[in-house]
Amino acid sequence: MARPRTWILALLAVTVIVGGGALAVTSGVFAGDYEWTTVTVVDDDTDAELATVDARIADTFDKRYTGLSNTSSLGPNEGMLFIHNSEGRRGYVMRDMAFPIDIVFIDADGEITTIHHAEPDDNQTFRGTAKYVLEVPYNYTTDNDIAVGDRVEIPDEYRS
Repeated sequence: MARPRTWILALLAVTVIVGGGALAVTSGVFAGDYEWTTVTVVDDDTDAELATVDARIADTFDKRYTGLSNTSSLGPNEGMLFIHNSEGRRGYVMRDMAFPIDIVFIDADGEITTIHHAEPDDNQTFRGTAKYVLEVPYNYTTDNDIAVGDRVEIPDEYRS
């Protein structure tokens, strides 16, 4: 028969593991095995910096498919950068999303081609031409005066 102290330690360990995982998922900081980078959005006319985003990198099929589905929210300057092998016509959906986002389509040269303000209950596909897609908090683009034609500076290690 196990001693009461052993049961208490086991219960405490399970509580810490489960509780810590729940905290990570509900706080919007659950990142899995994603790399992170910082991208900068620059005004097309003035070259002024409009915003910087700390973004998880989704550069494999599985990571692009999952996207932000396992995330309950994004921080104020947090996002996800989807990287495709080539530029093309893309379609993004709000699969298992619990919060709204802006979806920013970016061509191979870093120019923003399309911006969508997407609600989780929108049962549609958001389309644009892109090699990169940046998902950021809802109305982030509006709040930071980001528009089609502006540029997203992506670090060289993620450009090909």
